[in-house]
Amino acid sequence: MNRLEAELDAAIAAVRSASALCAAAQGRLASGDTLTKSDDSPVTVADFAAQAVVCAELVDALGEIAMIGEEDADDLRAASRSALLEGVTDLVRGRRAEATAENVVDWISIGTSADRDASGGRYWTLDPIDGTKGFLRGDQYAVALGLIEDGEVVLGVLGCPNLPNPNGTTGAIFAAVDGQCQAFYGGSTTPIDVHVAAPPSLADARFCESVESGHSDHSQSQQIADLLGITSEPFRIDSQCKYGAVSRGDASIYLRLPTHADYREKIWDHAAGKFVVEQAGGRVTDVTGAPLDFSHGALLSENSGVVATSGAIHDDVIGAVRSVLGV
Repeated sequence: MNRLEAELDAAIAAVRSASALCAAAQGRLASGDTLTKSDDSPVTVADFAAQAVVCAELVDALGEIAMIGEEDADDLRAASRSALLEGVTDLVRGRRAEATAENVVDWISIGTSADRDASGGRYWTLDPIDGTKGFLRGDQYAVALGLIEDGEVVLGVLGCPNLPNPNGTTGAIFAAVDGQCQAFYGGSTTPIDVHVAAPPSLADARFCESVESGHSDHSQSQQIADLLGITSEPFRIDSQCKYGAVSRGDASIYLRLPTHADYREKIWDHAAGKFVVEQAGGRVTDVTGAPLDFSHGALLSENSGVVATSGAIHDDVIGAVRSVLGV
């Protein structure tokens, strides 16, 4: 039995519940409904609601937890945000009928219960909806939950509610603990082992890129592809679903190139996804080839960008990345 079996079961259940909440919110938007009586962005409402549900589910299963989450409950406490809180609470009730505005705020507050400057200890990190624009388009987004112990990711769960699967279903949950990565497809509770797929040659590798060019420089990605002799069209997809795609062999390379020199990635944008890829047999580093360092709180302050690959090709990819970026 894995020492983190209880945490893994709780994380899968929490991400499954939050994914269902987000899918319901997308369904309401597609039918022309609104999520609040104010002009707040629908993704803002769903972000808060998903964080509330994940935190509540984890506490129910595990007791008191610490978390560095993306959303801050203080943003809901002002009287001017009452319509937003009402919309969030209404959405949460779709998963937890007992929800009140007060306990919704309390659940969201758990997301800021860990020290964002901490370098050690044990805490969860959550991006309740990674891929804002994908969510709003009705396209790809992810619920991303990771567990960090003393600066190391030890568990990762990704919920990708709109991801098409090899078996013809839609929606996937990727779950990883030490040495194991599994996926649940189309709402199934039966896991499938997931492994990266090495391309026959480096030139046969396929890039996985962000849909939004602002998240990574597509022109630099093309230069890197040219250096590696890769001619296939990139697989463009929003959010940490890209990590899921690499973990099961839809693509071999994911680049998150820095858009400016001093930008540093946030841990909730990468913790779950990078661990999923690694436990599926891949490698994840920054653009210089250094391991991602999660020992500095909310930011990957010692790293620049992210490169994920199927593994064997990683050093070649890093060489091309460093040549193009001049690092």
